[in-house]
Amino acid sequence: MSDSVNNSDEQVANEQFDTESSTPRVIVQDDLGDVSFEDAIASTIVRFDDGDIVKGKVVRVDKDEVLLDIGFKSEGVIPARELSIRHDVNPFEVVNVGDEIEALVIQKEDKEGRLILSKKRAQYERAWGSIEEIKEKNGAVRGPVIEVVKGGLIVDIGLRGFLPASLVELRRVRDLTPYIGKIMDAKIIELDKNRNNVVLSRRSWLEETQKEQREEFLANLQPGDIRKGVVSSIVAFGVFVDLGGMDGLVHVSELSWKHVDHPSSVVQVGDEIDVQVLEVDRSKERISLSLKATQRDPWQEFASAHNPGELVYGRVTKLVPFGAFIQVAEGIEGLVHISEMSFQHVDSPDHVVEVGEELWIKIIDIDLARRRISISIKQAADGGEVAAEYQDVYGDHAYDEQGNFIGNYDYTGADFEPETEAQAAWLKDLEAAKDASKSEIATEDEGAS
Repeated sequence: MSDSVNNSDEQVANEQFDTESSTPRVIVQDDLGDVSFEDAIASTIVRFDDGDIVKGKVVRVDKDEVLLDIGFKSEGVIPARELSIRHDVNPFEVVNVGDEIEALVIQKEDKEGRLILSKKRAQYERAWGSIEEIKEKNGAVRGPVIEVVKGGLIVDIGLRGFLPASLVELRRVRDLTPYIGKIMDAKIIELDKNRNNVVLSRRSWLEETQKEQREEFLANLQPGDIRKGVVSSIVAFGVFVDLGGMDGLVHVSELSWKHVDHPSSVVQVGDEIDVQVLEVDRSKERISLSLKATQRDPWQEFASAHNPGELVYGRVTKLVPFGAFIQVAEGIEGLVHISEMSFQHVDSPDHVVEVGEELWIKIIDIDLARRRISISIKQAADGGEVAAEYQDVYGDHAYDEQGNFIGNYDYTGADFEPETEAQAAWLKDLEAAKDASKSEIATEDEGAS
């Protein structure tokens, strides 16, 4: 039985292997020809120099470095700081094992014999070529905002592009934090490879892409229009207001009817206000606005409610060599010329009044066109009709039926307590007049005796 099995196995072997048609492989001791074994190994290794860009596969990712197989005798090391143009990145968020990436050779062999590579520098070199081409064609770049730095933003465009805060929007932005992670389109306005300097402008890109919208907006804007807007920024000479398409300027002189030391005393960034369009310069794309034009004119109100010859109450605000300025209403100041301060000669205004002093004065003239009011201290001493806003202050104690100040010398004040500065001033004037009257009577009595 065993013979039959062996014969069967031999038959199968003969069917599977035909000795006549097969050519046995010739084994030799050296099949490399004229190439040495060392040269053969060397020929499989990538050749490169410092500064070259090489390709490889990520074989390991650690928290401090990444190992890259580029076909060299040992893996290249990419330190974490050389992985990305972003600072303090996590290597695990930048690459994964198996990724094929480019890297620039920093050092073929450091003191520890390691090949040191940089992914970010390879990216930087590749980016410069495309960015230079984009700038030549006046194109735009796009990338995410990765940092907020002093004076602006850093945008990842393959390298670190600096976007100044003043060029982020059509108007200046105070808080840049919300832009982190936002994808930005921008124009390249400055490029210097030697200084590693790339300056971007998103405002230029916005101006270019929104030109049609701006032209339409300006075409529909006419002087005299009243528009709602939001205060976008404040500067020493005024405020910029976002009208919902473009910014307009409210000059400091157009913020209020009264004197404004600084625009921030009138409005704050973010305030919603009504403004009137004063002028539209379509060629320069400038809009002049006014806030005070939407408010009541205190001069118009004062001129409508007062007449020359009336007595009003005021506060001294400023002394000048030729007189004193006295505020007689909110936003209204009148001049008392030095000749109208006293019946006697006055060498200097501070001999009669001082800043902050409150007193009664008489209106001499109101020039609404020139927004000037002339007033007199000495003529107020003669009495006269009191302005309507004061006639109900003291009851009937100081006025006759026509509203004229008559100096009620017999008034004792027993049933009257002053509630305002104006009331107190009147009471003081009345008491002074009363004392003067008593003094005159005493003098007459002495003379008679």
